[in-house]
Amino acid sequence: MSVREKDNPQLYANVQEQNLLQQYDLLLNCIEIGIEKGIESFDKYTLWMLNHTAVSNIAQFGGRYREEPISVGNHRPPHFESVPNHMDRFFSLIHENWTLIDHPTQLAAFALWKLNWIHPFVEGNGRTARAACYYLICLKAEQILPGKKIVPERIRENRQPYYNALKEADTAWDKGSYDVSALAAYLSNLLKAQLSDA
Repeated sequence: MSVREKDNPQLYANVQEQNLLQQYDLLLNCIEIGIEKGIESFDKYTLWMLNHTAVSNIAQFGGRYREEPISVGNHRPPHFESVPNHMDRFFSLIHENWTLIDHPTQLAAFALWKLNWIHPFVEGNGRTARAACYYLICLKAEQILPGKKIVPERIRENRQPYYNALKEADTAWDKGSYDVSALAAYLSNLLKAQLSDA
């Protein structure tokens, strides 16, 4: 059962908003488990759950990697057959670099960019990427961080700087290099704003 945006925009918006609240509740549970068990608990099953919750009743294939081509504006994500391999490599990079990178938002910025670049799901990729990003920020801090409005909510409020930082990372990647420094700095500012509003 699902509602389509074109059939009932208001109901669609209401369901989407409720899904986000449920996703945030699930995210807190995942963070608590991650703090207890370590970075290895950040895996495809965690992302599948976060995605499924984000798109429940608005998309029929939530929580599963896409099995068809997709385009996002001018970005053409990798072919669907390569998504599982891209995701395995994504998790491997995060796990292998977890203790090597101390910067509080560097790996979170990588996750935010790479998940948007891969676009592994049919729907809810941005919501899932923002949740994963916040998960990693909290795991790096070894706590659920205080603040009335968390980083993913702050991104949603003003998306243009977020889109600009993603585009900078895409441009670097297209030129053969890896650079998420603009995204990491952007997240650092949002995190400071969150913590100052605790």
